[in-house]
Amino acid sequence: MADELTGKQRRYLRSLGHHLTPVVQVGHEGISDALARQTDQQLAVHELIKVRIGESAPDDRHQSAAALAEKTGAVVAQVLGRTALLYRPRKDNPGIVLPK
Repeated sequence: MADELTGKQRRYLRSLGHHLTPVVQVGHEGISDALARQTDQQLAVHELIKVRIGESAPDDRHQSAAALAEKTGAVVAQVLGRTALLYRPRKDNPGIVLPK
């Protein structure tokens, strides 16, 4: 997966992610191995997920989103408030087709 998305691709993913509810929450323990595994599983199922970064998270919201994306091989499509949008296409049969 390319590390960077184009502006058009980011806008497309944001539009898809707008109605999603967070499926992973970063708490006071930060990005643990268990949290990375859970995020990895959610990305395998959904491709595009919202992650809630709690007030008690040890790192700032942008750092937390970037660290989680790095551990799971995803890209950060957006950080808005305390919510991050992560995207990772499935290896076979991706459900989300990004615009060129």
